[in-house]
Parts: sequence; C-alpha cells; structure tokens
Amino acid sequence: MSASILIVDDEEPILTSLSSILRDEGYEVAVAKNGVEALRVYTMDPPDLMLLDIWMPEMDGMETLRRVRELVPTAQVMMMSGHGSIETAVKAIKLGAYDYIEKPLSLENVTLRVKHALDQYRLEQENRTLRTTVQRKFELVGQSPAMQQLRQLIETAGPTNSRVLIGGENGTGKELVARAIHLQSARAGRPFVAVNCAAIPETLIESELFGHEKGSFTGATSMKRGQFEQADGGTLFLDEIADMSLSTQAKVLRALQEQQFTRVGGTKLLKVDVRVLAASNKDLLKEIEKGTFRDDLFYRLNVVPIIVPPLRERREDIPLLIRHFMKVHAEEQGLRSKEIAPDAMVVFQQYDWPGNIRELRNLIERLMIMVPGPVIEAVQAGLSLQARPVGPASQAATPTVNPLFTQPYDSLRDARNAFEKEYIARKLREHHWNISRTAEDLKIERSHLHRKIKLLEVEMRPEI
Repeated sequence: MSASILIVDDEEPILTSLSSILRDEGYEVAVAKNGVEALRVYTMDPPDLMLLDIWMPEMDGMETLRRVRELVPTAQVMMMSGHGSIETAVKAIKLGAYDYIEKPLSLENVTLRVKHALDQYRLEQENRTLRTTVQRKFELVGQSPAMQQLRQLIETAGPTNSRVLIGGENGTGKELVARAIHLQSARAGRPFVAVNCAAIPETLIESELFGHEKGSFTGATSMKRGQFEQADGGTLFLDEIADMSLSTQAKVLRALQEQQFTRVGGTKLLKVDVRVLAASNKDLLKEIEKGTFRDDLFYRLNVVPIIVPPLRERREDIPLLIRHFMKVHAEEQGLRSKEIAPDAMVVFQQYDWPGNIRELRNLIERLMIMVPGPVIEAVQAGLSLQARPVGPASQAATPTVNPLFTQPYDSLRDARNAFEKEYIARKLREHHWNISRTAEDLKIERSHLHRKIKLLEVEMRPEI
C-alpha cells in the first residue's frame, strides 16, 4: 500500500506541481488550500506525511502544525516557506515539525526529503508496534483485590530508587513485577537486565555478574562485560537469588554497598549506577537460619518487600488471563482464537494451578494448538489438566488437582452438573450464603439460583 501525503499551500501552482511529481513517485496525494481545510481533511483521513506552508491566510502553518500535533501527537509534518529564517525553522521544529524546506522548491530535493520523512515515519510506527507487543507480553493482568494491592505497591516503590525484594511461588510472575517497577521508575528508558541465578553454574556466575578480563581463566579468550556493567544507569533483576553461593553473595553485597567492583582477573575498579531488584521462591529467613543465605545481604535487599500472590488466591482473574494469553498466542503464532465454554471456565477456576500463571499460559497455548474446534469444552479442559508430566514434581503436585477432574462421569451432562454444583457452592461460601449477592455475582436471577440449588442438591447451611 502506497504512502499518503497531504499538501497544504495557498498557491495553486505549488499544489499542482508538487502533487503531480509526488503522484508520479507512487504516492497517494490530497491537497488543501489553507489551514482550516487541512484540519478538516486531516481529521477525516490522517495522511502519513503533511507538507505544510507557513504563510497562509485564515490560519497560518504554525497554528495548523500546533493543532495537528494536538490531534495526533505522532503526526509527521514537513514545513515549507519562501520567507523563512533560522528562527522560524527552529520554532517549527520545537512545535514538532520533522523537517523544514525553503522555497523556491527543488523537486529533486523535495522527493528525497519526502522519502526520508516517510522512512522515519514507518520506522517510528514499527517501534511503537514492537513496544506495544512487548508491553502486552509483560503486562500484569488482573483486577482482583490481590492484584490491585500489588499494583499499588509497584506504583509506590517504582519511582523511588530503593531496592525491592520480590517473593512468591514459581510461575507467579515475579519478573513481570520487576519489569513493572522498572517502567514506573526514572530509569525506564535505560536497560533492564534480568539474571536467573539458578540457571548459571556456580563456576560461571561471578563472571556473568561482574565480567572477566581476557585470559583470566581457561576459555576466557576475550574481555567480557558483566551484567552489572550492562545494567549501568538502569535496573538489574537478580532472580532466584537464594541459589547463589555464600561467596558470590558476599561479592554482590560489596557491589551493592560500594556501587563498584572489579572484573574477574582484573584490578581496575569499575563504578556503576544500578538499581537492584531481587526475587526468590524460597523463604529467605529460613535460609538464613540454615546458614545458606547471608542476613546482611537480606537486609540490604529487603528495603521494600513485595509478595506476588499465587493464582489460586485470585481465581477471579483467570478469565482475564485466559483471554490475554489467547490473544498473545494468536498474534505470535498466527492461530485463530477460541472460545471457552462456561463449564470449561468453571474447570479452570476450580483448579489449584500449582504452576501458577506459567502453567496457565502453557496450557492455553497447548489447547489452542490441539483443540480442533472453535470452542474449548469442559472435558478437554479437564483432560488437559490431568495430563501432567510423570515424575517426582508432578507426583508432589497431584493433590492440588480438584477431585472433580478425576471422577468417572457417565456423560458430559453429569460432569457439567458436578462442576456447576461445586462452583455454586463455592460462590455461596464466598458471599456468606447470601442468595442475592451470589446471584448477582453469577449474573443470574435469584429465582434461577434457587432452582439450581434445589436441582443440583447444593448443600446449604442449616439455618438457611
């Protein structure tokens, strides 16, 4: 699809000659004779680029530029003038113009500058799209009270320069929280460097964090900058910090205290400005008692403690998370999104998710690939949750599977009724057996809920 250009000038010969040459170059061209007309055209169909004369009656180019940038802050505008000056050009650029061309116009120069402006516009669009995609991938999804409280903590801690210690089970999204803190800080435009301490062998972690000099050990064929250097001016996220050895912990502590260190095999002190965020799925106070974690490092890191809640404590977020992951997987892999049958959603919300959000994300990806139809049914959801990998970890997690998933139902209707009965009972308990509030939460009539309770033989409190 060819790029679109709007030419705004009160001189008919310039409109004719410019539009002709740009159409010959393959662009879609529209024209306007003054600023008022230009705003009308721009509002109806924003072009990729506007060529805008400065001196015009009714509304001059500067005012038109200002109003266009108010409408579309990313608008790409190139100013033209036959009575310009350096001061005028500077003012136009400050108002947001991309370029400034003096009249009389050289058509060859104009076409070249137009090409550069459109190339820059496309690049900025691609960057915005990529940034949006990345932000969606690392988005914190959920509106439950637990997530609202988590967001408040992030908004409080983010703008400070304080260290944050993030706790929570595996798969809860501790790195997402760290990224959100980084984006809330004054360092948002600087690097965010994540290091998984559990994934790096003990013999290499010091080199990974602090870098090394050429020849400092076997295999060190060149100098390497460590993660502390790479994060200079930004944020360093140390995930699973409890997996560091005591000797590495001591060196990290010294780097935090002094904001300087030496590379492995080096003697030169390197100064850095790094905000450190750390995370662990272990109880660090217990690790201190066992002698495997330094208490001075704990207190250095634990300035602002944040605990990420497990998914089973925010079940109301599961539908939002499922829709989010479906959208992400559909865009990334070119898959068609699917619907979740209401009883399948009940299955997902009843499950305890020992692997938390990571398990949910992987399951949704698998279902989108493996389910042939447009709708994911309860039986497919239940079977997917039962199909856990064989091994000690899966055996340990087995008790978290809701017993409903393993019952030998004779039909889909029986399974659906069992899920519905359990779901209604849980909602009644949540609302302290209040029928009206439960019906409102379930989005059904109060009389309908009464019939369901009777039909499904939902056990109520004796006094109700």
